Amino acid sequence: MYSQQSKATEEVVTESKKLKKAVDTKDESAQADSYYNIGETYFKNGNFAKSEEYFLKSKNIYEKMDDKKNLEKVTRKLAQSQESQNKLKAAASNYEGASKIGYSKASKRMNSNDASRVSTPSPTLRAEAIKSNLAISEKENNKEDLAAGYSQMAEVNIENKDIPKAEENLNTAYKISKEEAPQQALVINQKLTDLYVENKNFDKAIEVKKKVLKEDFVKENSKKEVEQIQELADIYIKKDDPKEAINLLKKSYGIALEKGHTLEAQKSVKRLDSLYQVSQNIDESIVLYRDFLGKLPDLVSKDRSLVDEKILEDTEQKIQQLEEEKKLKDELIRKKNLFNYSLIGALIVLIGLVFFIFRTLKKVQIKNKKIALQSLRREMNPHFIFNSLNSVNHFIATNNELEANQYLTKFSKLMRGVMENSTDDFIPFQQELDLLQNYLALEKTRFADKFDFEIEVDESLNTQSLKVPGMLVQPFLENAVWHGLRYRTTKGFLKLKFEKSSENLKIKIEDNGIGIEESKKQKTEHQKTRKGRGMKNTLERIALLNDLYKQNIECKITDKPDSQGVFVEISYKLIH
Repeated sequence: MYSQQSKATEEVVTESKKLKKAVDTKDESAQADSYYNIGETYFKNGNFAKSEEYFLKSKNIYEKMDDKKNLEKVTRKLAQSQESQNKLKAAASNYEGASKIGYSKASKRMNSNDASRVSTPSPTLRAEAIKSNLAISEKENNKEDLAAGYSQMAEVNIENKDIPKAEENLNTAYKISKEEAPQQALVINQKLTDLYVENKNFDKAIEVKKKVLKEDFVKENSKKEVEQIQELADIYIKKDDPKEAINLLKKSYGIALEKGHTLEAQKSVKRLDSLYQVSQNIDESIVLYRDFLGKLPDLVSKDRSLVDEKILEDTEQKIQQLEEEKKLKDELIRKKNLFNYSLIGALIVLIGLVFFIFRTLKKVQIKNKKIALQSLRREMNPHFIFNSLNSVNHFIATNNELEANQYLTKFSKLMRGVMENSTDDFIPFQQELDLLQNYLALEKTRFADKFDFEIEVDESLNTQSLKVPGMLVQPFLENAVWHGLRYRTTKGFLKLKFEKSSENLKIKIEDNGIGIEESKKQKTEHQKTRKGRGMKNTLERIALLNDLYKQNIECKITDKPDSQGVFVEISYKLIH
């Protein structure tokens, strides 16, 4: 059978392997569990410094994961490890921390009581906290905490000089713990022994120590058996019975040699030597040391504890190396992520900058196009005004004052409408109809004997809500009158039609003038050299409107195939 120390070593080695696997698979929960189990192994074997170290590692991971149940458990264990090392301030802080987590009402209350117990100097307050915990442990059937509670109560009894009550509580604690927590039972037994020794009740102290030597958990662990026999020998020494002490130390020395416990054998030899020195028995001392030195090589070869310590030392180094590798990997990942995030951030900024520049340029382009569109509209107004003033001049030249006054009245009304809408790219359809009606009426006044006109509007068109580009049709009407109809020898006809076709507005202009080709032939040399701006401006306006507002305006100008005249068709999307 392995000794208890060997079992503890096996447990640590097994958990270290689980820890490596958990680190490799990045399973943080399993990592925390392994750290906790290693800490628990050390705690059960009385190595509280090591248990504190591993409980702290476990706590940090559970804290990161926000695993409240396990965090409360490990924080309490950490506090118990610190209390066992007399680190009362740190223990109180962790008991309080476990209480604040409060995964369950019972544990919350228990941890709060322990925080008060280790931080208050008042025995009365400590007793109250312990009594509360005893009730909770009894209800929860928690044997380990129940035994610890009776042991703590005994300490308060000793402080209050109530030795019988302290003895009773320690005996109760021992009975509870000996079956399930042997290490705790040994600690409690030692407290009871120390209580009797301090009160010079050596016989009871011997009785208690002999009782523990009969327990299975001591008889099955030769190392613990040797330690307890040595403790019993110390009591006989204090009782001033060196003969029995020597017999016990010889027995502990023999067991240590047989089972291979080097340090325990050495302790027995030193204590025997001290007793021989007191009794001036130098010969026995020399024989003892010669025997020990002679058997030392064989003793060391059988000493499992030395192997266990080496295994534990190597395991500790592996765990430390594993943690350093994990830390290095985490740092590399952090730096890689930082680089990636920086790169992504730079790309986002660059994309944002490009988008901002593109958007700004787009706005500038749109603004420039709107300025160009406005410029073209304004450029058409002087052209229109010039032609109209020519008409006024004609009436004055022919001494037709009444016609001139009527024309000027209509002209001023038309110009007011044109000016009012000169800043807008789109105007209400009704206003555009009124402007075109006024314009054709003016031209009819100028060329009364040359043409008649008609404007036809589809009834399905809403003239109030529909919007159209202002003065877009006027240049085509002007062309029909000035370059087609006025050259007829007989009266002609001009028809303007607006009709709805699906989602489009179709505008048809039809005249029976001389036509495009004949008009070109009749131009004078001066007219041929002069560049007309009316139609050019209109076509440029159409291109800009298509670009800015996605109107898809289409314009077709053709000579009629079967008769004289020109046919113009304009279509674009309806805008409401």
